[in-house]
Amino acid sequence: MRKIIVIGSGGAGKSTFSNALGEALGTEVIHLDEVYWKPGWVKTQKDEWIAIVADLLKGESWIMEGNFGGTRAMRMRASDTIIFLDIPRRICIYRIFKRFVVYRGHSRPDMADGCNERFDPEFVAWVWKYPKRSRRGLLDEIECFPDKRIVILRSRREAASFLQSVRV
Repeated sequence: MRKIIVIGSGGAGKSTFSNALGEALGTEVIHLDEVYWKPGWVKTQKDEWIAIVADLLKGESWIMEGNFGGTRAMRMRASDTIIFLDIPRRICIYRIFKRFVVYRGHSRPDMADGCNERFDPEFVAWVWKYPKRSRRGLLDEIECFPDKRIVILRSRREAASFLQSVRV
């Protein structure tokens, strides 16, 4: 595993898991939220974003975490491993509220500076609807890459077990 993407719903634990995996493998972790967002929650323009991701994919090894559907297929093609954190939505919802409380008014470590944590009802709704709106399509997309190592983790216990199995 040298080029890994980690995907899943908001609140699934992508950043935390990726950091632990990066430490276990001695591999750089790229938090896409940190790269995409500019201070004040300003989005990167589409053409610029695609060019940035294409440049990041040239690295010899990396763990890239984040959803960003517009570049997900190109990241899947470039990866050798796709890890999907398929965590129940009640846990994801709990986690996004928890991080709001912990980081309120400040930027998270995996987020761009100047993007202070805030309560975003639209994001909460997206996480709540994720199992019905996005999950099936994501699984279908993953199936288009049978040459990749596919890892689907459905709980904290499965994630911890996987991390233990890859420790260097």
